[in-house]
Amino acid sequence: MKKYFLTGVILLLPIALTLAIIAFVVNFLTKPFMGVVAHILSSYQIANKGFLIFSPEQTLRYTSQLIILVCLFLVILTLGMLARYVFIKWIFLIGEKILHKLPLVNKVYKTTKDIVTHLFSHGKNTFRKVVLVPFPGHDIYAIGLLSEDAPKECSEKIGEELLSVFVATAPNPATGFVIMYKKSDLIFLDMKPEDAIKYIVSCGVVTPELNGNQP
Repeated sequence: MKKYFLTGVILLLPIALTLAIIAFVVNFLTKPFMGVVAHILSSYQIANKGFLIFSPEQTLRYTSQLIILVCLFLVILTLGMLARYVFIKWIFLIGEKILHKLPLVNKVYKTTKDIVTHLFSHGKNTFRKVVLVPFPGHDIYAIGLLSEDAPKECSEKIGEELLSVFVATAPNPATGFVIMYKKSDLIFLDMKPEDAIKYIVSCGVVTPELNGNQP
């Protein structure tokens, strides 16, 4: 019985977690517009009845979310197309200049733009290597993701090249520590970044050897 139960958990848990993450992202994107879209649909008596196993409230909610997601996709696609025209580029540049002159907003906008631009321009090379680093002390090691060279000033002050390494926390790899190491302190691994993330998320349970990806 226990064996069958664990097998069922192993099969269902990844699906449940995937659906939970998708639901979180959908709710995050649609929440600001839900009130307006749901009010419009209710006013025109659209999606105000139950559908299959869904209640009228659920039907209205899911229909509103679907419409919002489609509209967001079309808006993003349209902006991407318009941004290729010189006149539209000029309008965006004017908008950016205005944002850069607004106190507080300019700091947030510049930081956000730099991060997003860097991530999308570098793609898969953002975390290009997996390394073993001494953390949180000597003779104690943690898996880290090599990101980029450390700020030039930091390397100059130390008198040696420094590299930036992201050491993620388990089981949530979205948080962690950005640490600058000397290149001589790093042990480079033949491990894929996605395998390292799996290892961290599973708190060390899922290893590259178990996944059949042993170098």
